[in-house]
Amino acid sequence: MRERTRVVKIGDRYIGGGNPVLIQSMTNTKTEHIEETVEQIHRLERAGCEIVRCTVPTMEAALALPEIKKQISIPLVADIHFDYRLAIAAIEQGADKIRINPGNIGAMERVRAVVDAARERQIPIRVGVNSGSLEKELVEKYQGVTAQGLVESALDKVRRIEDMGYDNLVISIKSSDVMMCARAHALIAEETDYPLHVGITEAGTVYSGNIKSAVGLGMILSQGIGDTVRVSLTGDPVEEIKSAKLILKTLGLRKGGIDVVSCPTCGRTCIDLISLANQVETLVAEFPLDIKVAVMGCVVNGPGEAREADLGIAGGKGEGLLFKKGEKLRMVPEEELLDALRMELAAWPQA
Repeated sequence: MRERTRVVKIGDRYIGGGNPVLIQSMTNTKTEHIEETVEQIHRLERAGCEIVRCTVPTMEAALALPEIKKQISIPLVADIHFDYRLAIAAIEQGADKIRINPGNIGAMERVRAVVDAARERQIPIRVGVNSGSLEKELVEKYQGVTAQGLVESALDKVRRIEDMGYDNLVISIKSSDVMMCARAHALIAEETDYPLHVGITEAGTVYSGNIKSAVGLGMILSQGIGDTVRVSLTGDPVEEIKSAKLILKTLGLRKGGIDVVSCPTCGRTCIDLISLANQVETLVAEFPLDIKVAVMGCVVNGPGEAREADLGIAGGKGEGLLFKKGEKLRMVPEEELLDALRMELAAWPQA
């Protein structure tokens, strides 16, 4: 299905038409605080963010967009609610895409004014609908908030914009209900060829939000549905990028980057494996390699259990084993394990 969606250009990036699924996040700074916002976007860029969204709740925020754009290297999306004038201002200030919910923008002439401004600059509009803002009549029609209601709401808004002569659109339909969200995406993918922005909205904390997002996005993306993705977490947005990258890699939709695997610990473990595994995850981010690294709790079964890993370490009592492709390289003191792994990674040939 992903190959059949239309291609939409966002800044210098493309989604749809079989292009790679792009990773998005949203800043949680005050957009008008330019230095703080740019610093956060730079952290997101380093983590692998490919499109970033900023809220535009005031005219001051809209006027900050040009300076922010000058200092970043990924497309900038303006998130608009309620005030159509802010959508127009964001477009005029150079936003690469705008996100609106036509249902809360107001009268159709206001939506038309936004569409006209977008058409003039060929800026895509993301038509966003979520379960918390579903129209009362659709809630009554379907006797509650349902996947069918979400799809009907989104397609109705899309048709209204199409009737205004514009079809440079991306659709998002989100819910915090994982199964409803998955069902809604399956339904809408059969009804339209517009590219879809997918995510589980209001997913929760880094812990619960990651579980919900992994399950929901895994169901949706594995069906060939979805052209750009955001993992919504209550926390540092950099965590959203880490999670999205891992979800895409797990589904075979993204390659590159070191894959860290680790054992769950047992009574044989003689080192602080939990801390070591976390340190390794941080360490490997420095290296642009497409390999698998294992962190194992003991030297007894470690190399054998992690035979498929390209490189690995296994802890022992006061010392650890460094191994490669399941073969032992050397024993090193426990406190030198990380440095030994770093040296091996630095010497690993890049593709």
